[in-house]
Amino acid sequence: QVQLVESGGGLVQAGGSLRLSCVAPVRTFSAYVMGWFRQAPGKEREFVAAIRWSGDSTYYANSVKGRFTIARDNAKNTVYLQMNSLKPEDTAVYYCAAGLLSPYSSGTALYDLRNYNYWGQGTQVTVSS
Repeated sequence: QVQLVESGGGLVQAGGSLRLSCVAPVRTFSAYVMGWFRQAPGKEREFVAAIRWSGDSTYYANSVKGRFTIARDNAKNTVYLQMNSLKPEDTAVYYCAAGLLSPYSSGTALYDLRNYNYWGQGTQVTVSS
C-alpha cells in the first residue's frame, strides 16, 4: 500500500501564507495526476487543485483560484501547494492524492476524488481571523 506523506501545515493568521509539500513513494511519479483535497469539520472532502504529469495543466477550485498554486517536481516525487491570502474558511485537513488517470481524461475527472488511487494521512491547516 502506497502512503503519500504531506507536510507544511500549521496555524497562520488570515492573509498569511503556507506551503504544503507531498512526497509520493511511487515508481513512476510522472505518470500520476497529483491532487490536493481538503476536509473541514462536518463537511465532505472537496477538491482544491490538481496537476497533470507535465506540470503545464493545472486545475483549481473556484474558491482558491488566484490564491493557491499547485506545482510538481517529478525528479523529487513531490507536489506542492502554495497557499497565499489565506482565509478562515480555508481551515481544514489537507490531503494529497495520486491518480493514474488517462492523459486524455477530461479536466472534470481530476475533480473527482474517486479517480485517485493513493492518499496521504492529511495535514492540518488552521487560519485564524
